Amino acid sequence: MSTLTVVAVVVVLLILLGVGQAMKIVKQYELGVLFRLGRVLGIREPGLRVIIPFVDVLHRVSLRIITMPIQSQGIITRDNVSVDVSAVAYFRVVDAVKSVVAIENVYAAIDQIAQTTLRKVVGQHTLDETLSETDRINLDIREILDVSTVDWGVEVTLVELKDIQLPDSMKRAMARQAEAEREKRAKIINAEGESLAAAALGDASDIMMAHPLALQLRNLQSLVEIGVDKNTTVVFPAPLMSTIGELGSFLARETAAAASQPAPVTAESRPRHVALAATNGAPKPTN
Repeated sequence: MSTLTVVAVVVVLLILLGVGQAMKIVKQYELGVLFRLGRVLGIREPGLRVIIPFVDVLHRVSLRIITMPIQSQGIITRDNVSVDVSAVAYFRVVDAVKSVVAIENVYAAIDQIAQTTLRKVVGQHTLDETLSETDRINLDIREILDVSTVDWGVEVTLVELKDIQLPDSMKRAMARQAEAEREKRAKIINAEGESLAAAALGDASDIMMAHPLALQLRNLQSLVEIGVDKNTTVVFPAPLMSTIGELGSFLARETAAAASQPAPVTAESRPRHVALAATNGAPKPTN
């Protein structure tokens, strides 16, 4: 192989290398930031882009939403309860030039500021607020991050608390509190039921007093219900007061009936001369 051939091969390889360095592909979800001799030259849209090798540098910046988990942070709440809180942040780049020029590593910066903001916001709330007002805490964290990251060309779209770990002693205390709350509700419901039942029984007793037969029908119904169980012996309480009242009425009627009948004629009730005549067998005197 001659020297001219070797030189030709080297030149072809250098040309191919230069073409490879000059041809850049920017994907659909990316933007290219072009630097020429260290200065920002502009933005390159998605597609096939040609740059000057060894002079231009093209930085690709993804515009997709990025999910960044915020590792668990040990936080002391406003009421001095130690909790471990983890979260997740969603953000995207809205200004490609700022995300490259304004900060060295935008992802690491957002991770660190998200951790500090999480500790700051949760530490301003009590434990009950942290557990019940997560939406407001998420909104506060997002607003603080938006203010800090706007200069970096980044927009925080969403922040959500992912997990809240409580101490075991606090879990037991909360379990006892929940159990006491359930017992309180059960007692209140039971008392309300007793009150309604007492009112209903009062109304029923008034109706039975106005209609005595209703009590008898109720007694018969109770006997039928007891008879379903096939009991051999049934002890059934009789209406004592009404029985005593009926017995008194019966005795009064019997006494009145006995007093209204005429008294029988006896020897003591006859006249003396009639009695003597009857005794001696003599005929009755005539006028």
